[in-house]
Amino acid sequence: MRTPLKRAAIRAAVPATVVALILAGCTAQDDSSSTSPTSTTADTGTGTTIPASTDADLTVESAMAQNTAPHEGDASYDESTAVDVTLADGSSSSSSDAVSVDGDTVTIAAGGTYRLSGTLADGQVVVTAPDQDVTLVLDGVDLTSSTTSPLQVLEADDVHVVLADGSDNGLTDTSAYADDDEASGALFSAGDLTITGDGSLDVTGNGNDGIVGKDGLVVASGTLTVDAVDDGIRGKDYLVVEGGTLTVTAGGDALKSDDDEDATLGYVLVNDGTLDLTAGDDGLTAATDVLVAGGTLDVATGGGADATVADDASPKGLVGDAAVVVGGGTLAVDAADDAIHSDAVVSITDGALTLASGDDAVHGEYALQVAGGTLDVTQAVEGLEAQEITILDGTITLVTSDDGLNGSTADGSADETATGDQAQQGGGFGGGGGGMEAADENVSVIIAGGTLVVDAQGDGLDSNGNLTMTGGTVGVFVPTYDGNGSLDYAGTFEITGGELIAVGSSGMAQTPSGGTQSFVGITLSQQGAAGDVVQVVSSDGDVLASLTAVKPFSSVVYSSPDVVDGATYTAVLGGTAGDAVAGPLSRGGTAGTTTAGTGTAGEVAAGMAGPGGAGGPSGGRPGDGGQPPAPPSA
Repeated sequence: MRTPLKRAAIRAAVPATVVALILAGCTAQDDSSSTSPTSTTADTGTGTTIPASTDADLTVESAMAQNTAPHEGDASYDESTAVDVTLADGSSSSSSDAVSVDGDTVTIAAGGTYRLSGTLADGQVVVTAPDQDVTLVLDGVDLTSSTTSPLQVLEADDVHVVLADGSDNGLTDTSAYADDDEASGALFSAGDLTITGDGSLDVTGNGNDGIVGKDGLVVASGTLTVDAVDDGIRGKDYLVVEGGTLTVTAGGDALKSDDDEDATLGYVLVNDGTLDLTAGDDGLTAATDVLVAGGTLDVATGGGADATVADDASPKGLVGDAAVVVGGGTLAVDAADDAIHSDAVVSITDGALTLASGDDAVHGEYALQVAGGTLDVTQAVEGLEAQEITILDGTITLVTSDDGLNGSTADGSADETATGDQAQQGGGFGGGGGGMEAADENVSVIIAGGTLVVDAQGDGLDSNGNLTMTGGTVGVFVPTYDGNGSLDYAGTFEITGGELIAVGSSGMAQTPSGGTQSFVGITLSQQGAAGDVVQVVSSDGDVLASLTAVKPFSSVVYSSPDVVDGATYTAVLGGTAGDAVAGPLSRGGTAGTTTAGTGTAGEVAAGMAGPGGAGGPSGGRPGDGGQPPAPPSA
């Protein structure tokens, strides 16, 4: 367990899809039943209490089926009917009666299509067309305002901003908005906003946000560069990216949707496009769901995983208060806090994810499910953390300074104090209930498929409740100091399928506690070193598995369908690796000649602390107390 990065504020979440959770804050209910793994209630802040589920079996499609569909954007327009508006300091003009000019303020008062070109050094274009559709074609526009938003749609129904093919356009707003200003961004729309076309738009938000849609906002295409002191692109009801190239630098959040009053709104959806997002706070954040179906996303927040952040800051990569679902695309996150976070559930069904985090790589307060894709965590305090962790498929690699997988009680109780491992030291192999803490029946870690390789400085697989393995391939490495173990569970560990090899310390070592598939735990008589090939060999000389160690180790736990209950198995050093299975785990190879220990399948090994040392305290987040402790000296 750990003492993690201090949470700045627990977000008030509203439901979307099957999820609705409010954990803390003025809108939260003080209800102990909220830690139930199946249901809770949420107060939306408007007096409505909504029953909710914490099921993480979500896809992007199933999540969107429960949300309000976004409006449809259309890049087409009739050039023959477009009204030309020429912008020039002191001499803006248009032939249309719907366009009026007052100094350097140009007002459009009727629906239709308007083609804008020219420059205003200190002026604005204002649209007031109640309940009418407006298309603004930007064809070489450069607008700056020292007092307000340079392009603001105050009244309209559907608004299309079309970036004319090959055009370069720019918008720069004031550094200080008046208190009664309706606009709050360099590009502001009170109606549903669609940005499309094959031109470019540079937006500088000096006073607040860059691009704001007070209803829904869809980016269909175009090249957008946004630099804002607060949020980069914000769609209140929803923010959808269908394509284009977006480069956003924001002092606050890069992409945001913040409607917290309607359970079917307040979401961010990325279907396609190339997104390069740099934020002082969160990269993509939503009052309900953050959904990634495709595209290429590069997200950096808070200065990255190695940054030191203030106690009241929590710059995360992707934050969906109700759910985060990644179902495709390529996602790279470098976050000072969690790379992916939800106050309720996280689901990963596909995609290629590379995550570096100053805290958890993936955190779902109640549930986290991986059902496909590739997840490579290059740096984190804890890799995957939730009350319920389920791995069904996918290829997962975790490098962590504390636990690899951490099943812990929801509602942040495990985030407030260091517990667990600090009281669990010494003793050699144990068959269950390896710590002094009581098992939480709501906490579970289930591995049913896929491949998982864990390189942890804390525990490898850690559950404050039960562990279950029915399939998949798992390799676990932890250090030799005995404050942590490759397997650490407070309840039971039932294994009925798959292949597991776990190496690490012997003082905290646990084997599975039961199940229909046998296992063997071996305490080594001599410590293995990083780079050593350790093999599990049967009594007739067959090499069941080979593992190339990434750090020193003094115990081995192995289970596969080939392990026969009651048979004797030997851990051998000095051989060569065989055919790669997952990461450093291989099958076959040439057997070594150095016998390091033996064990009987299905029995709890009796080895004590062994060559790894006599135990030590558990690790913590580098920013909250330094690196995990060094191994005891020999």
